[in-house]
Amino acid sequence: MELNKSLTERMAEYSIWIFAFGYFASYIQYSFMVKVLSKGLLPSLKGQSLAGFSILPVSVTASAVGMLVFLTAIRWWKYASHKRIMGFNLPHPTRWTFLSGLCTALIIGTTTLAYTFEGVSIIFAMLLMRGGILIIAPIVDALSKRHVRWFAWMGLVCSMCALLVSLLDTDGYNIPLLCIADIIIYLASYFVRLNFMSRFAKSEVSVANRRYFVEEQMVAAPSLVIMLAAAALIGRGGVLQTIRTGFTAYWDTPYILEILLAGVFSQGTGIFGSLIFLDRRENTFCVPINRSSSILAGVIASYLLLFFPNQKPPLESQLMGAGFIIIAIIFLVIPPILAKRKARLQQSGQSA
Repeated sequence: MELNKSLTERMAEYSIWIFAFGYFASYIQYSFMVKVLSKGLLPSLKGQSLAGFSILPVSVTASAVGMLVFLTAIRWWKYASHKRIMGFNLPHPTRWTFLSGLCTALIIGTTTLAYTFEGVSIIFAMLLMRGGILIIAPIVDALSKRHVRWFAWMGLVCSMCALLVSLLDTDGYNIPLLCIADIIIYLASYFVRLNFMSRFAKSEVSVANRRYFVEEQMVAAPSLVIMLAAAALIGRGGVLQTIRTGFTAYWDTPYILEILLAGVFSQGTGIFGSLIFLDRRENTFCVPINRSSSILAGVIASYLLLFFPNQKPPLESQLMGAGFIIIAIIFLVIPPILAKRKARLQQSGQSA
């Protein structure tokens, strides 16, 4: 009995690394696909780049379908809250998971858009987003009264250094205003979402975490589809017209498969990323694992773009910034692992 309990605890402890690999693999494909579409690199595009807002309707629809298929395939609908309506027992979110799902919807949309802005590389966009979340993590832990250890603050310093190195690059100042707004919405949404997770999930009881996961996921992608559809119905001028075009113009094109795959892989990052964040351990442990996976995936995706003609490798400053992020991750991940190993050895010695 004790052996089975120990095995279950070990599996729960290391499952986060399986989720991290899934996030890493999905993020390579997702960021690469979005950048290829937005830069017009596919032969079928004939040099025509696709606007970020025009990619969103189809890709987010694919994400919503992917979410429904995934939750049905693993039979997790049973974990959601249910209500009897007209003889049917239907799953539904709570107030907090609904709001968290709306924040996730904004994160999905702003992440995709961040990789479509002209002159903003994958790595630079990732440094702004990932570095910002690393800074937010210990702040959320402090607000939720979780103990923040010394290595969290060291990670904060390294994250700030990463941002500073990237922003000091002369090319780094050429950031579209819309891109800045996109990053701000992204970080604000994550701040609210992580606060909700810390208050209502991240529990040692796996059922509570699964309930939060299902209820949040059932809101996120579908609500973003609804937001985009409402914008498309208005559809007059500028961004709104671009969104409307995205709903109607691409279904019979030779590159529709690539847009759909971008949405599917986006949902993959959402699934595995959420499972990482919902791990019972503090945000200063979970967030760096999530961020490191995406940073490494972004570097690989950036170099994959070099297979296309006239593409430039990442700037040295951006690679230096990524290096600082990795150092931050080392500070945030290695000490807890060593502390747990030490505690385990001490416990074994006392038992002996």
